[in-house]
Amino acid sequence: MGQWDVFLSPYKQAVEELKIKLKGMRSQFNIVGGNSPIEFVTGRVKPLASIYDKSLEKGIVFEPSQQLAKELQDIAGLRIMCQFVDDIATVTELIRQREDFTIVEEKDYITHSKPSGYRSHHMIVEYPVETIHGKQVVLAEIQIRTLAMNFWASIEHSLNYKYKGAFPEEIQARLQSAAEAAFRLDEEMSQIRNEIQEAQVYFNEVKEAPSVKLHAEKDKGGSL
Repeated sequence: MGQWDVFLSPYKQAVEELKIKLKGMRSQFNIVGGNSPIEFVTGRVKPLASIYDKSLEKGIVFEPSQQLAKELQDIAGLRIMCQFVDDIATVTELIRQREDFTIVEEKDYITHSKPSGYRSHHMIVEYPVETIHGKQVVLAEIQIRTLAMNFWASIEHSLNYKYKGAFPEEIQARLQSAAEAAFRLDEEMSQIRNEIQEAQVYFNEVKEAPSVKLHAEKDKGGSL
């Protein structure tokens, strides 16, 4: 096993464990019959190419080290997607109440968006991973955003690679305009969230009804 495999192994473990825990929050809402503020959860370990780019940007030697682990806070990354803007505050509060990791930094790009138009809520946490060599605490970044914010951020990320961060003025202007349009969409959806959630509950009930009826008929047929 190479030195990078050894270095990244705790981060991979942290991502897998945190995904299970954060998805568990969503499942608990479903069990008690409440509307979950979490739509879905994803996670990844930053690829070596991205670690290399970030180390150059920060002036850090590209090699496994304590300095790299300290300076690159998003080697382990989790993303929580929400349907509504208000859900972001709910999720951040739930995370603050947890005792299985420690929050060391928060950045609110929802209230104070970046100049590019980027919106998201970032939380850096210290997460303890149990390894065969004992406990190791790693940093992980949790991003919380709406589906609309995530769509915009994914497009901006792709364009950023193409233009190396130096966007043409027209593209930059269109991105900022699109970011505002996405946020207005989020705000409009929040205004009718009750109607949306009622419709979703109704849809799920109708979708599940045929299978329930089928099982009932089978049970009835089996009892004859």
